[in-house]
Amino acid sequence: MLRSFAAAVAGAVAFIGLADTIPVAKKPLIQKRDDINTSASVELSITTKSGTRNDTSPLLYGWMFEDINHSGEGGLYAEMITNRAFQGSTVTTGSIDGLDGYVIISSENPIQPYGPVLTGWSGIGDVRLSLDSLHPLSDTIPTCLRVDVFSNATGEVGILNYGWWGMDVSPQTYNASFYVVANAPVYSGNLTGFNVSLRSNLTNDIWATQHIPLTHNLSTFDYDYFETQIVNTVQAPYSNNTFAITMNASEVAGSTFYFDLISLFPETFKGRKNGLRKDLAQTVYDLKPSFLRFPGGNNLEGYSVLTHWKWNETIGPLRYRKGSFGNWNYWNTNGLGLLEFLEWCEDMEMEPVLAIYAGFSLDIHGSTGTTYPKSKFDELLQDALDEIEYCMGDTNTKYGALRAEHGHPEPVEIRYIEIGNEDYLSNTYSWRLPYFHDGIKAKYPNMKFISTQYDEDKDGAAGGYPYITDGYNVSLPSGALWDTHHYRTPSYFLESFNFYDNWQEETGNTDNGVMIGEYSVFQIDTEDGEIDWTMPVGIHIFYPQLLSAISEGVYLLGAERNPNAVKMSSYAPSLQNFNWYNWTPNLIAFTANPNETICSVSYYQQQLMNTYRGTETLPVTNSKGGFDPLWWGATIDTEKNYIYLKVINSGNSSVPLTADFDVTYSGVNGTILTSDEVSDINYINNRTAVVPQTLNITSASGDTFEWDVPSYSITVLQFDL
Repeated sequence: MLRSFAAAVAGAVAFIGLADTIPVAKKPLIQKRDDINTSASVELSITTKSGTRNDTSPLLYGWMFEDINHSGEGGLYAEMITNRAFQGSTVTTGSIDGLDGYVIISSENPIQPYGPVLTGWSGIGDVRLSLDSLHPLSDTIPTCLRVDVFSNATGEVGILNYGWWGMDVSPQTYNASFYVVANAPVYSGNLTGFNVSLRSNLTNDIWATQHIPLTHNLSTFDYDYFETQIVNTVQAPYSNNTFAITMNASEVAGSTFYFDLISLFPETFKGRKNGLRKDLAQTVYDLKPSFLRFPGGNNLEGYSVLTHWKWNETIGPLRYRKGSFGNWNYWNTNGLGLLEFLEWCEDMEMEPVLAIYAGFSLDIHGSTGTTYPKSKFDELLQDALDEIEYCMGDTNTKYGALRAEHGHPEPVEIRYIEIGNEDYLSNTYSWRLPYFHDGIKAKYPNMKFISTQYDEDKDGAAGGYPYITDGYNVSLPSGALWDTHHYRTPSYFLESFNFYDNWQEETGNTDNGVMIGEYSVFQIDTEDGEIDWTMPVGIHIFYPQLLSAISEGVYLLGAERNPNAVKMSSYAPSLQNFNWYNWTPNLIAFTANPNETICSVSYYQQQLMNTYRGTETLPVTNSKGGFDPLWWGATIDTEKNYIYLKVINSGNSSVPLTADFDVTYSGVNGTILTSDEVSDINYINNRTAVVPQTLNITSASGDTFEWDVPSYSITVLQFDL
């Protein structure tokens, strides 16, 4: 994503309030298309016995992740406690008249931007809460929560956390843990135990409670660690719930306690400790993504070269993970760290695409960024090599042994390294790219590399970035992929359908390929064709519409037709917390309530296209009609003996289609994604407004198939051979 846009809107935290009305752009799908005959018939010949076939790309549809929109913290990362270790807070960036670039214009901690706060916590009973730095849990977690119990306190006393805009309470087993130490001068030593509980924030209901008895005197020197399970059998009717740690006031009146790293996990995806939120991870898994690109994204680069994402600060026990300044204006605990990303890949059978820091950071000041001094690049290269060794080194290596110490003795093979992120915004990538490429390849000669810059200033279809004007072009290393990003209009994606047809030959990159690393329809078509990054209502697409899915689908169909050139693609951003976000549109939106997770129309388009992919492309010729408004591509699955014909109609009328085959098919079935209006979306009160539907097809067998392709639709036809 463009940092220039992010800085302008990052502080514009939005809360939709679970409304069923999201601003929708209601204009024609494509402007300036009066010359297109939207109902002209099309006749196709699909050949299996002659012509050229190409192996399809097994990694074409993947997943891009970075912590934006609280997609990780308060989202996919299953931790339910907000501000669990008092490490940091949010800021708002923007511009001020008379100052160049961007600055922090406000912060949750008014004295120290990104500093610790008490947000998310309140006291129970007669207590006083404050932050304390005299009793650090560790060097990396220096701030704790001080709880002073008044001497006249009665009843229960303790602390309450509101979660990430609530907590889902459902029948399952929760894992709770925390660190605590008592203040020696005022602690009586009478405490017999703690109660941990899940509670309603609206009523006096306590859904579930677990008692933790003290088996020894509570320490007044170093932190004691407690963990327990809360077995809950109740389904709360809402997600406005809390987590509490309480004590009996008669035992602790007049005492002071220090709490830190307070954690609550539900049951996680594949049962991983410190793992992923089960329902959201399952939604991702249902797409069957073939790769995971991580950890970003702008979040890889940091707001400055000194605060970039440091892999070795995201591993090991949580007690020793310091967290980091997130590029999207909120603190990252880094609980979702390097090893968790690798385990995520394992659990979803995805190819890891590891992005390494390449010495450039955008800087909070603006998008021109800052580059590490050349004299220090040997340190960065060694850091990248150490990171790779942590992933795939055996236990006889320094960092492979460290990975084993962290509970994962088996190496995780890394075959793809992305060097940096969106380096077309820099003017130093021309020497940084070969430095990292050559340095890593010397140790890992079979590694495949991804470049984040090529010809982004070129004025053209998929290669054109009108906001890049400085001529920052580089040559791609032999065998490397080019990671290209597109947040554009529907027309842009349709016009780019054939961009990759002869891309390798026309650019001279005959042994290079493309990774469409980030893309989405960002706004509707306008007269001037310019992207308005301020997201005005009526122009910006806040949530993927059928319009989005169709135009993105045409672009991806062009990618499918060119597997020699296009190897990977991933929509971005992928996840959006409805309660706090700074970028739209997104593939999936959610709240703390699993029943309010929304899979967008673009999600279902990607699922449809990824599910029905053959092993080889098939030659398709048209004897009547041409591309636009009908778009097509065919593949064959040589193992299942199916032919898949994908047909997208971007026009406002149905199109008669005839498909002739040089073999006889024994049966046909189909799946279609369409709706009454091209602006239709899925939303909280109708999460399945636009989803794939099974077609009612009467043609059972033969070698010719005839069908009227409905307007504004994406269809996959499966022919059984």
